[in-house]
Amino acid sequence: MLPYLQIKDHCFITFDDDQYVTANPMVLAGLTWQGMVQAFTTFQTGNWHPLTWLSHMLDAEVYGLNPGGHHLTNLFFHLANTLLLFLFLEGVTGARWPSAMVAALFALHPLHVESVAWVAERKDVLSTFFWLATMGAYALYVSAPAVKRYLSVIVLFALGLMVKPMLVTLPFVLLLLDYWPLGRVQFEMAPGGDHAIKVKGRRLKPGYWLLVREKIPLLGLAAASCLITVLAQKGVGTVIPLAIWPLDARIASSLVAYVKYLVKLFWPYPMIFFYPLAPVPWWEAVWAGLTLVFLTVFLLYGARRHPYLGVGWLWYLGTLVPVIGLVQVGGQAMADRYTYVSFIGLFIMVVWGAAEATSGWRHRQIIRSTGAAALILACLLSSWGQVGYWRNSETLFIHAININPKNYMAFNHLGMSFANEGKLEGAIVMFKKSIEVDPYYPYAYNNLGVVYGRLGRLEEAVANYKIAIRLKPSGAVFYRNLAMVYRHQGKIAEAKAVIEQMKLITGGKN
Repeated sequence: MLPYLQIKDHCFITFDDDQYVTANPMVLAGLTWQGMVQAFTTFQTGNWHPLTWLSHMLDAEVYGLNPGGHHLTNLFFHLANTLLLFLFLEGVTGARWPSAMVAALFALHPLHVESVAWVAERKDVLSTFFWLATMGAYALYVSAPAVKRYLSVIVLFALGLMVKPMLVTLPFVLLLLDYWPLGRVQFEMAPGGDHAIKVKGRRLKPGYWLLVREKIPLLGLAAASCLITVLAQKGVGTVIPLAIWPLDARIASSLVAYVKYLVKLFWPYPMIFFYPLAPVPWWEAVWAGLTLVFLTVFLLYGARRHPYLGVGWLWYLGTLVPVIGLVQVGGQAMADRYTYVSFIGLFIMVVWGAAEATSGWRHRQIIRSTGAAALILACLLSSWGQVGYWRNSETLFIHAININPKNYMAFNHLGMSFANEGKLEGAIVMFKKSIEVDPYYPYAYNNLGVVYGRLGRLEEAVANYKIAIRLKPSGAVFYRNLAMVYRHQGKIAEAKAVIEQMKLITGGKN
């Protein structure tokens, strides 16, 4: 874990760390009874994840606003996840060295840096801890089925859902694991030429019915989590409607994202904190779709003899479904953090495939050891450099701008960083650049209004708040900021009218 030793000296950043920690009164108060109740009842940040809030509260209780402690908690869970992944794979396959290599790639792959080095992504490393713990409990249940063991699977899964709804795909992954490596399913040719499935010695009609039925409690929890998440995200207006980003654009973007993630497995560059959503040319979407179809057919055909290929590939495709963009939340086309769990399937494919491909080679142990060492070293060096970019806000956002000068989000958050440091004129320049790149991004106008207000340029502040409200009528903070400026100007009637408008638009929820 050498690349991550740097994070003990890293700062909080002005991208979500404020919402989760530095400007969140509920968290800053530490572990209080009122805070714990609020953690289970709030949809703040567009999610229901009470255990995530509790983990941040505990950190605030122990470390206060010392960012090093919050970062080290993330690293602790990343280390725990690496160990759990190794123990699970080694336990169910008996293949120690391939299991260790998968765990090493999980620990050191540079695309996983974002999940570990970003305090606000505590939900990523913590939810994966429960994901892997659930898999371990499931393996114990399969080895000796018992009600108590199955209840432990349900409890761990429920806890994971209370950290991040990304776990909704875990029941489907368990079905894949039933095939390989748990070996609960065997495909046979039935009389008459039809394929049948044997589960624990019983011949069934085609399908996974018995195993699916076994997962019904988990699927019920997943469905409930999906419903809660949709309600939470609609409540804060983070879901982009079809009228703005239509279905065909979503499908095209999703197909291309699948292929781009796959490329980043082998060549992760460039890596930035935010990949702006943009229309995809039709030919690129068609090419990506054909590539995915070819790979799916090829790998599933190969899964007859090499079951890890099918399991790893479907793991990758399936676990990305909630975040691939079919339901577009936020303005990102993809994100490095989304690979934290999904890449496990690809790591399994690569490592087990390499081991099997070289099984007949002379000097295979030397070749395998050399190749593994070279790959781990490459990941280590790449991750070291990537972790360094997360040192502070300015380093992170300037890096993103250098890679993509059209990154409106990077300009906006660099402006916020400048504003926090009192560099108000520099902040104005950054917010205007963000607006220049994307004139429809309301938060840049709002932030520009805040800076103008601090400089006493109140009419300019009012003008920008009004634009932000026009672009996003559900943004309660825009109304509040505008009302504050009106009050400062002595325009009490106008301020009251803005607050009433906010209550009308938001239904009095904010």
